[in-house]
Amino acid sequence: MYAVIQTGGKQYRVAVGDRLKVESLPAEPGDSIELDKVLMISDNENVQVGTPILEGQSVSAQVVDNGRGEKIKVFKMQRRQGYRRTQGHRQNFTEIEITAIAGRGRADSDSGQLKALEAEKQTAPPVDTEAAGTESGETARPVGDEHSTVDDLTRINGIGPVISEKLNSLGYTRFAQIAALDQAGVEDIEAQLSFKGRIERENWIQQAIELSK
Repeated sequence: MYAVIQTGGKQYRVAVGDRLKVESLPAEPGDSIELDKVLMISDNENVQVGTPILEGQSVSAQVVDNGRGEKIKVFKMQRRQGYRRTQGHRQNFTEIEITAIAGRGRADSDSGQLKALEAEKQTAPPVDTEAAGTESGETARPVGDEHSTVDDLTRINGIGPVISEKLNSLGYTRFAQIAALDQAGVEDIEAQLSFKGRIERENWIQQAIELSK
């Protein structure tokens, strides 16, 4: 089960247990908060979409920490005026952990996922492992193998559902791929998605390194 929420002017795709950094909220570590700007909820069977907000629905979270991001430099100048100014800025953030979606916590979410997996097992055709073997003697890798897992890139602060889908279409589906980006890769993504400087500004690579550990 997951939801798409809006806070601080940004949208996030979240599931129970997710941790994310959002724009600073007036709460202290340990506080429980309700995020009532819910745009969509999906429980793997039904999808509710707001217009734009779902009335009466909310996502519960617990504040983990309040902090400040890495410093960025802001440079201003005026041509032919001898005006040069450099300032530093560190954006405040609040780190939260999602505890419930529409009143359903981790136990409810896990139960729903187990039911969905059981339904998939019942409808999936049997796999002939002998026929699936390759000429080199390898057997086919089963669906659900760890190497076929797709990471939830929206856990990176600054990547919403739309950008996540675009990154997936470019072949970026894992935190490790974002963490391993070099300058050429960064420039290629920014050219493809038309947001120059955003990856460095929002510190995607460092976030991906932390998430891939």
